[in-house]
Amino acid sequence: MRRHRFAKIVATLGPASSDESVIDALFVAGVDVFRLNFSHGSHEVHQANIKRIRAVETKYNRPATILIDLQGPKFRVGRFVEDKVDLSPGQNFTFDCNNTPGDKQRVYLPHPEIFTAAKPGHRLLIDDARVCFEVLENNGQQLKTRQIYGKSIANNKGVNFPDTFLDVPVLTEKDQADLTFALTQHIDYVALSFVQRAADMRYLRKKVGNKAAILAKIEKPSAVDAIEEILHASDAIMLARGDLGVEFPPEKLPGIQKNIIKVAREVGKPIIVATQMLESMIESPVATRAEATDVDAAVSEGADAVMLSGETAMGKYPIETVAFMNRMIMESEKDHRYRHSMKTADRGDVKSTEGAISQGVKAVVNAMPIAAIACFTTSGGTAIRLSRERALTPLIAMTPDLPLARKLQLYWGIDAGVLSDVTKFKTIMTAAVDTVKQRGYGKDGDWVVVTVGVPFGHAGTTNTLRLAQVGDDYLSQELS
Repeated sequence: MRRHRFAKIVATLGPASSDESVIDALFVAGVDVFRLNFSHGSHEVHQANIKRIRAVETKYNRPATILIDLQGPKFRVGRFVEDKVDLSPGQNFTFDCNNTPGDKQRVYLPHPEIFTAAKPGHRLLIDDARVCFEVLENNGQQLKTRQIYGKSIANNKGVNFPDTFLDVPVLTEKDQADLTFALTQHIDYVALSFVQRAADMRYLRKKVGNKAAILAKIEKPSAVDAIEEILHASDAIMLARGDLGVEFPPEKLPGIQKNIIKVAREVGKPIIVATQMLESMIESPVATRAEATDVDAAVSEGADAVMLSGETAMGKYPIETVAFMNRMIMESEKDHRYRHSMKTADRGDVKSTEGAISQGVKAVVNAMPIAAIACFTTSGGTAIRLSRERALTPLIAMTPDLPLARKLQLYWGIDAGVLSDVTKFKTIMTAAVDTVKQRGYGKDGDWVVVTVGVPFGHAGTTNTLRLAQVGDDYLSQELS
């Protein structure tokens, strides 16, 4: 099952897509990574979906990546006597520690850490920024504010604090329980919500250990400011434009997206662009022109993956949405300007063996027609570095480690597969050309670049680059 594109598709499972036949169809239509949103659903529901994904993976003999998304802290106002209050322009309003129902002058805010951190001039955004207040005074028990815009507040609406650094636990009690469960299910990536600093990811790394890769969701201004440090502390990031778009003016988001994708490529970590990519397809079988342009922008800027949320979790057309996303990515990657935009802004260490091999592969690909790159990897390091180079040539990563193959499927351009451990060079050459042919990347006579480490099976030893030709019988040859 070959993908005819480099960028990957992440799809969220939910009520519209939890049947095994739908998961099967989504995988065939183009899903590379399945996201399980732990803000919704019981452990039993998620466990059942994991089993269905693994069954589809086995059926098609293609690694399927599972990303679990922890809910993170949620901040909400309390309740009102009349469920909702109307606001006057510029009126004063108080958020306090009194848990009685609110009125037109005040409401309960059940989050003591906010009273510790908020300062005059900081903003409180209510109900996805439909209402905004500015803090005038904080006495530790009350936030006295002034209404900036917005007409009303209702019970239990969410609150965002774009100007305030909140000293909250990295993992809530719910997150702790969800993470403990998820790590027993052999998932591949753990996404942490509302990351504020690199230390948050280092804490998560200690909790997860080597049981999964970790992904930082970028949805706070403080995370945007610390993006390079967060990237170095993470295995991947997600640009979560929903909450980020609440805390930043929407006109700022395109520039933020461009910059974060650029930095992620420089650091060499995969980035998922998420939220409302094809939102209209929740109800419509056809995407809007603006949505098509949005997907094209993310792909052209160099994102490793684009993500579907409600479109596949609760939409009426989950399979059609993935199929359109697949076509849209392929169309974007055909553009001649795409090749130019994929030139790597690389600050990596080319003096390393992996860096030198990757540069050598790119030089060969630029010098002659190459059907595919076949990378044999134990740790994934060379495959990841080759993905970073954006050579615009199919990249097959073969490893004896199934969990590693699943992890690699998120990376731009990597088609990962599992190959039993090999001990002879001619076996590797044969496996390389056979895999290229079987997966439809090349035909007899086509050239393949093969990278491998000798001695075999030792992580970090990639030191060999060879050219192979599809159709040649390497088993009968003496290779060294």
